[in-house]
Amino acid sequence: MLKNKIILITDAMHFLGIPGSKAMTAEGATIYAQDAAFEDADSRASFESEVPGAIALSEQEPEAIVEHVIAAEGRLDVMINNDAFPALKAAIDEASIDDFRETIEALMVRGFRYAKVASKHMKAASQGKIIFVSSAAPKHGIPNYSMYVAARGGTNALAQTLAKELGRYNIQVNALAPNFVESPTYFPKEIIENEAAYKKITAQIPLGRLGKREEAGDYLVFLASDKSNFITGQVLYFAGGWA
Repeated sequence: MLKNKIILITDAMHFLGIPGSKAMTAEGATIYAQDAAFEDADSRASFESEVPGAIALSEQEPEAIVEHVIAAEGRLDVMINNDAFPALKAAIDEASIDDFRETIEALMVRGFRYAKVASKHMKAASQGKIIFVSSAAPKHGIPNYSMYVAARGGTNALAQTLAKELGRYNIQVNALAPNFVESPTYFPKEIIENEAAYKKITAQIPLGRLGKREEAGDYLVFLASDKSNFITGQVLYFAGGWA
């Protein structure tokens, strides 16, 4: 499904980075990956060993990373903003403004920067896909997680707006919006292994379980492929019926 596709994915050591990269390379894609840990050569080597065929980049700034891919391949077919950041719990009257700014920076501003530079090359090529891996949380809201939910909601709105802006250039923009998917960022091992805590979490989910990251990775393959060429401006939920 992804033969000869050139794909860039961010925060590759988090969220859907590894399962998504594995699924996409298995379908023939060339994967370039960014992560803060990749400033370290050993971390890059470890990722490339875990995801054979992927290329881990040491650069950290969005502009430099996209330009690296363009210089190496001549194009960028798919830009995946797999932005990950802890969901900080705080009542609104106790929430830190600095924490809120940091959350917005990680989950909205970085993705905006990647979309800005990637879209320039995609417009010139008259084709491309931009995918934001966000969250289903804004669909209903989650008390005491206003910082995280607001940032994810902004990203979902950004995807819908950019779809209308960039559609005439044959660029599809969508948000893959998971919730209740296994991830150490949001569901640490101590919670998953606590039977009472796990039951409390999964009781909210119509399908009665957490989603597998590999399942979300397969969804990512579809959105990155030509099979989704007539899908744009969508917030596509992946939440076991919760959304």
